Amino acid sequence: MAPERRHPNVVNLSEAEFDHYEHASRLCVDLRLLGDSSGAVGLGCMHHELPVGKAAFALHFHCGVEEALFVLEGVGSLRIGDAVVEVKEGDYVSFPPGPEAAHQLTNTGTGPLKYLGLSTQSKSDVILYGDSQVVGARGGDAPNRWVGQNFRVSDAVPYGFGEK
Repeated sequence: MAPERRHPNVVNLSEAEFDHYEHASRLCVDLRLLGDSSGAVGLGCMHHELPVGKAAFALHFHCGVEEALFVLEGVGSLRIGDAVVEVKEGDYVSFPPGPEAAHQLTNTGTGPLKYLGLSTQSKSDVILYGDSQVVGARGGDAPNRWVGQNFRVSDAVPYGFGEK
């Protein structure tokens, strides 16, 4: 039985909701959902743990959400915009909305890379995944979103297409 929480807005890392994501061969991360678990409304925070050689997410940028990360342990290679930068324990990085801050962090160290990912929360967002040229459209509250789909940019149609 889990211990009783001290307060609904206080969560210990060991108490936070856990998720494991693994996609394609390079994308793998263990997440602790600190923001959700502590009742946050406008600010998201997740504890990320990346295995050696893995990235948490595909290269992407948001149109309506601002993100940041704070490295707690380990080293990684950060693609940000057109640059590649090494990050290490103690580094803080911001990702304003838009293509100039497209980003992907990969663990290049010899042990786990641990960091906090922070973000503004929005009921809607559009995300572009730059390497695959896929657009993600999100609308509504998770997990029962009104829209939560990904589309290839090459499938774009003009406004009004198919309407009567």
